[in-house]
Amino acid sequence: MQNTTTHDKARDAGLVCQLQEYKRGKMSDLYCKDLCMTFADPMSGSKVEALKDIQFNLKEGEILTVLGPSGCGKTTLLNMIAGFITPTSGTLSLGGVDIQAPGAERGMVFRQGALFERLTVARHVDFGLRMKGMSEEESKELVNFWLDTVGLQGFGETPTYQLSGGMQQRVALARCLVNDPDLILMDEPLGALDALTREKMQSLILELWKKTGKTIIVITHSVEEALLLGERLFVMAPRPGRIHREYNLPFAEMGLKRSLREIKQEKEFSTIREEILTMIWDMEEEIMGGV
Repeated sequence: MQNTTTHDKARDAGLVCQLQEYKRGKMSDLYCKDLCMTFADPMSGSKVEALKDIQFNLKEGEILTVLGPSGCGKTTLLNMIAGFITPTSGTLSLGGVDIQAPGAERGMVFRQGALFERLTVARHVDFGLRMKGMSEEESKELVNFWLDTVGLQGFGETPTYQLSGGMQQRVALARCLVNDPDLILMDEPLGALDALTREKMQSLILELWKKTGKTIIVITHSVEEALLLGERLFVMAPRPGRIHREYNLPFAEMGLKRSLREIKQEKEFSTIREEILTMIWDMEEEIMGGV
């Protein structure tokens, strides 16, 4: 009976957050217009165009994957959206508010989870809540709710160094989600995982996307992962970094009802995968030829 009460309170707390968002009438669309990023080469002093004329809108609740060869500016773009770096020119806003610095409305999930080994799972997840001054009782309810949601029920008091790589990434997801960001930014979140764990985590990301209605951007080097997770997919090209091609895809929605392995066998999936692989191969050949 006690467990049910705790679960209900956590659920109600989540509903309250959603109602507050609705009452504020806040639309969390992301707008990027004419974004450019120029660095100075430390060796030669010459200017390097990391990104040029990046322009797109991402509607609230969409999931976008970004793919491309090394050096095409994928992580630079994500860091600008996170507010870690400022574009040389262009405009960037979320929900009508200019992005000028990191903010609670944007949550990050990194490749290695960025966890402190000796802290317990619960202490990682409730960090942001404690910084907000939330009461311990309310914080505990939300933490338990999100640990249950990501499949870590019963692991709250476990130090993170005792967890597998996949479980650590579940902690990172829960830590992000418990703070109720409007936009979730993932920088190769599954890159360090083995193939089987990676597939399970891909399914979890799709489940969380549909369950929470969050806007999500995933940076990845994997063509298959980009196809499976993105409603929209940007293939970026280097020198300067730019959006080379955009795809609108059905596979993320399909992945909510079917196994990802089945989807990979679809003719359309295979056709687009080969097309993108060839595209990126040609880009890398051009880069190597220009060295």
